[in-house]
Amino acid sequence: MQKSKTKLLVARLNAVMLAKLLLIATLMFGFGYALVPVYKKICELTQVNILTVKDDKALVPANTQIDKSRSITVEFDANVRGPWRFRPVVSSIQVHPGEMAQVVYEVVNTQSRKMDAQAIPSYAPQQATPFFMKVECFCFRQQTLLPNEARQMPVMFYIDPKLPRDVKVITLSYTFFEVGGNASVKTPV
Repeated sequence: MQKSKTKLLVARLNAVMLAKLLLIATLMFGFGYALVPVYKKICELTQVNILTVKDDKALVPANTQIDKSRSITVEFDANVRGPWRFRPVVSSIQVHPGEMAQVVYEVVNTQSRKMDAQAIPSYAPQQATPFFMKVECFCFRQQTLLPNEARQMPVMFYIDPKLPRDVKVITLSYTFFEVGGNASVKTPV
């Protein structure tokens, strides 16, 4: 009888110990789970190691290189030498000197064969050429177009604020032509 009371007491003590261990494990998990938001709140209150930004505009300084006192009209033109459809998506935009701008040109290979092509830019008036700064352009490298492929190609640019004040309109014109392959260039007879 003494043995069964001892076994019963040991079983009860084991159950109490298991309950305590489960309670401690649950509290530890809860503490770990709550630690991240508590840490963020403490950092926010003390302004140390701020993880969340409330006002993005306050952290981005204004671009002082943009000349907002004047606007330049940039017109876009497209010429082709070969079996393409090639055009700018918009015909013109207004930009301030120093302001980053992006336009898109569309090209369609109307042939049932793969073609390599290149775009060559030109500017009018010619005096604007050194002030037209392209950051990214499809004209920087050859384009390979699959049969009947259509593609939109971006041009990112800005106008140098040192552009003479008398220039109010700049035309960016691209000539898109086939490189190698079956390019047919007619020569005068």
